[in-house]
Amino acid sequence: MTEGPRTLDQFDIRGRSALVTGAASGIGLAYAECMAEAGAKVTLTDIDAEGVARETQRLADEGYEVRSGVCDVADLSQVAKAFDDHVAAYGGCDIAFANAGLDVGNGFWTPEGARNPEGQIDRYDPDRWYKSIGINLNGVFHTVREAARVMKANEASGGRRGGAIVITSSNAAEVNEAIVGVPYMAAKAGVKHFMRHAAYELAAYGIRVNAIAPGPFVTNIGDGWVKKNPAAKAAWDELVPVGRMAETYQIKPLALLLASDAGSYITG
Repeated sequence: MTEGPRTLDQFDIRGRSALVTGAASGIGLAYAECMAEAGAKVTLTDIDAEGVARETQRLADEGYEVRSGVCDVADLSQVAKAFDDHVAAYGGCDIAFANAGLDVGNGFWTPEGARNPEGQIDRYDPDRWYKSIGINLNGVFHTVREAARVMKANEASGGRRGGAIVITSSNAAEVNEAIVGVPYMAAKAGVKHFMRHAAYELAAYGIRVNAIAPGPFVTNIGDGWVKKNPAAKAAWDELVPVGRMAETYQIKPLALLLASDAGSYITG
């Protein structure tokens, strides 16, 4: 047998702690479930106070070690507090998922195949742009900033060195999608480049930074418009080579790879 730990042992995150933003539903909830199922102590945060409390209680009832916090990632002070509270509860932070995001909608094309005047650049509502950038790009910066702050302190406090940060980017960072709002694509493209820079900078501290760029998933993003609109769901299904949108449970194995020692040589 070659040197090194056994393969499955590298996926073991028992005893570690993880903080997840945007964890009340969708992909963020899947990340939180994955971390809890694999034995980590998890803080679920979300701007949706009722939703995050409900899901945290459900996981607690299933026997997992979890706690919740209300956090608007567009507000740096709230993100800092979320991490401080997590460290106070669990003694450090080993894993962070910068996941919170939203699509404010209004692509320049409708799922039904017609031009959408409100989604075109010359008609686009600036407030929608600022809101999308504030959450999807600034929110990622805030989360990575605070994760790096507490992870740099892990070793000094007697914990493990460094940590793992996983950012939710999007296929929209690579591909122009006419039914997706333009600020969402711009923000996710920025997230991709920021992730690479953060990985380059933080590697010296033992902090790995990666991004998952999901294609179309069935979630509550955009107020759950895909779930509510069969035409939108059909349009996305047709775009995917395997013929269907993904379910959130399918992202869990990849999340565990990047969060655990199984991904110890993967960054950026």
